[in-house]
Amino acid sequence: MNWQQEALLAMRAVLACVLGGLVGWQREHLGIEAGVRTFAAVSLGACVFGLIYPSDTRIAAQIVTGIGFLGAGVIMRGRMHIHGLTTAASLWAVASIGLAVAYGKIILGSSVTIILFILLAIPLKKWEREKGLIENRKPGA
Repeated sequence: MNWQQEALLAMRAVLACVLGGLVGWQREHLGIEAGVRTFAAVSLGACVFGLIYPSDTRIAAQIVTGIGFLGAGVIMRGRMHIHGLTTAASLWAVASIGLAVAYGKIILGSSVTIILFILLAIPLKKWEREKGLIENRKPGA
C-alpha cells in the first residue's frame, strides 16, 4: 500500500470522527453525558476496524455487538422511567456511520449523520410536556 492510499484511509477516519462528533455535539448541547468525544470515538473506532479488515464481515458483526454492549451500560432504570435508551441507540447508529465511511459509502454515512442529527434535534414538545420532561431539562436545553 502506498502513502496515497494510506492518506485516503486516514481521511476516511477523520471524516468518520467528524460525523460522529457532530451527533455527539447535539447530545452534549442537550446536557447528555455522552457527548462529542464519546460519539466521535465510537465512529472513529468502528471506521478504523472497518478499514483494517475491509473484507471480514465478522469484524462488522462484532462492532454491532460490542457497541450494543457499550450502549447497555448507558441505560439506567429508575422507579418511573428508563433513561439512556436514546443515547444507546445513537451510539449504535454512530458506529454504523463509521463503518459506512470505512467501506467508502461517504454519501450514506453523511446522510445517516444528517438524519440522526435531525431526529435527535426535533423537539417533541407535546409529548415532552405530557410526560413532564420539559420542566426537568437543564436551562437552555
